[in-house]
Amino acid sequence: MARLSRLFRPRSVAVIGGGAWCAAVIEQTQKMGFDGQIWPVHPRAATVGGYTAFPSVNALPGSPDAVFIGVNRHATIDVVAQLARINAGGAVCFASGFSEASAEDAAAQDLQAQLVRAAGNMPILGPNCYGFINALDGALLWPDQHGCAPVDRGVALLTQSSNIAINLTMQQRGLPIAYTVTCGNMAQTSQAQIAMALLDDTRVTAIGLHIEGFGNLHDWEALAAKAHARGVPLVALKVGASEQAQRATISHTASLAGSDAGANALLARLGIARLRSLPDLLETLKLLHVQGALTGSKIASISCSGGEASLIADMAVDMRISFPALTDTQSHDLRAALGPMVALSNPLDYNTYIWRDTDAMARAWSAITGPGIDMTLSIIDYPATDAKDWVCATDAALAVRTQTDRPFGVVASLPELMPKDTAKQLMAGGVVPFCGLGEALAAIEAASHRAVPHALPLCLPAELSIDTHTLSEAEAKAALNAHGVDVPRNVTASADQAHLTAQDLTPPFAIKGVGLAHKTDADAVRLNVSLDGVVQATAQVGTAVVLIEEMIDGPVAELLVGVTRDDAHGLILTLGAGGVLTELLRDTVSLLLPVTKDDVTHALNALACAPLLHGYRGKPGTHMPSVINAVMAVQSYALAQADTLSEIEINPLLCTPTRAVAVDALIEKADPK
Repeated sequence: MARLSRLFRPRSVAVIGGGAWCAAVIEQTQKMGFDGQIWPVHPRAATVGGYTAFPSVNALPGSPDAVFIGVNRHATIDVVAQLARINAGGAVCFASGFSEASAEDAAAQDLQAQLVRAAGNMPILGPNCYGFINALDGALLWPDQHGCAPVDRGVALLTQSSNIAINLTMQQRGLPIAYTVTCGNMAQTSQAQIAMALLDDTRVTAIGLHIEGFGNLHDWEALAAKAHARGVPLVALKVGASEQAQRATISHTASLAGSDAGANALLARLGIARLRSLPDLLETLKLLHVQGALTGSKIASISCSGGEASLIADMAVDMRISFPALTDTQSHDLRAALGPMVALSNPLDYNTYIWRDTDAMARAWSAITGPGIDMTLSIIDYPATDAKDWVCATDAALAVRTQTDRPFGVVASLPELMPKDTAKQLMAGGVVPFCGLGEALAAIEAASHRAVPHALPLCLPAELSIDTHTLSEAEAKAALNAHGVDVPRNVTASADQAHLTAQDLTPPFAIKGVGLAHKTDADAVRLNVSLDGVVQATAQVGTAVVLIEEMIDGPVAELLVGVTRDDAHGLILTLGAGGVLTELLRDTVSLLLPVTKDDVTHALNALACAPLLHGYRGKPGTHMPSVINAVMAVQSYALAQADTLSEIEINPLLCTPTRAVAVDALIEKADPK
């Protein structure tokens, strides 16, 4: 854990300040059984939390490993400087009023910069954060209640929100939590850097991240690479999909949230599964702790109710989860275990014929597992009144895991109907105790689609000024064509010379007005114009200068290819259904640059319109190498112009059986700041 090891695994802690918060830090330290030194610091109080107080940092008997600073924001800066001078191991800065308050206090950002300068090389968490809990070693700096208990191994939780951290520690799902760390404003030490430090502790089985903003993306690339090398899964709950959440994020931690498409693309590139709720996050971590990452998402479900069998099948619709048909071996073994009265299928309703017969239940449940099943679920809701008659289900599940050595889970359809003690018993035997059907499915989906982090480093250009300028369509096409984008033959001409100039091209033509921001809205586009119709079409367009292009024959599909700058995530490449249906269909995939041809191929095949590209219902397909080359050519231009590029949009890219042609293009540029 290198730089953060003294802070997270201290033998001595100091608590600076008085009042309820600082007293609570000492109380929680005692409750966790911390057996190191505890040194309160207060200039006037004789004792804090029952311990003799030292009047100042300089009066401490030694250099503390971990320090909780519970004084106001201005005093915090002075204390941090003093701690850095005596070589303290690290500090938690509890005070608020730093960068998160910039909108209300013009001096707040400068205070945060002062804090970082004062810390120097000494690690600090925050400001505006609660601190950390190390349940493996019984060490913590935490000014409130929490639900952690000592564990030998478990998952780590990292969040920018201290309140969410408290709530997560209070979970009653049997999940062993090894570390809980709050990041606050991340003035100096980022969430990714903290996670990298925790990866050095071999007792950490998986890491869950509640993310408001990413910060330095190269830190995240390093984290993803290290986690993959160590075999420790990362999963994330990234907020900021809505405008309201983005506003709240900025006001809370001053994080640059960026676009949600950018966040999705970044997490996918890093190989970090994204969850959408706190329960989903916890259940995924539970699965990863017990079983590790899954090799796929083919599942089998068995229950003693047809209603539950139908419910789980319906809930998996539109998820990357499947229920494979039973093999001959599974059917044979199930028939032997259940007899002739049960209709065999997956999901399976085995009725209640074998209930209370633990051995028979285990045989039936074992029969539906197999090499083609990545996770088997037995749906069991333990009654809150008297669950003694359900002990057979727990014992059967444990027997199946022992006998088959296959991933197995018991899932309560209602989260509250999985008792905490039963969950712990199942986990001890290698069975995943899922709380909630939806949560179980989300966890399986996340744990089975972990990608290898992308090998290419992200392109992260500098910020641009707000003043932008747009290239003309002809200029944009010429610039893209220089990097390999196929464009129609075209000429730009004054209105009175249009007919003469057009004679160098092959009709039919597209004639477009030049100098208009939205040509279609201005009715300044004419298509399928013959040579004889150029004069009339030019007059109808109504601009002094027109662009005349050769029309493209035989398009099979129309695509959107765009690159946008996202200051939080880099350059975002968007591929999707193009033409007039772009906004209606909203069929898009986003990637971060740079990409490979394989990335582009995979993204195109993920589109709903992909069947058109490959030939639909006997119709010819597109020339996919040309489509892919067009996208790579757009990337070539974007990377070459990264320091000044604001946006590229080709819409549509007309895809034919022989070529892919950009028939409309926009490029917006700006100067660096």
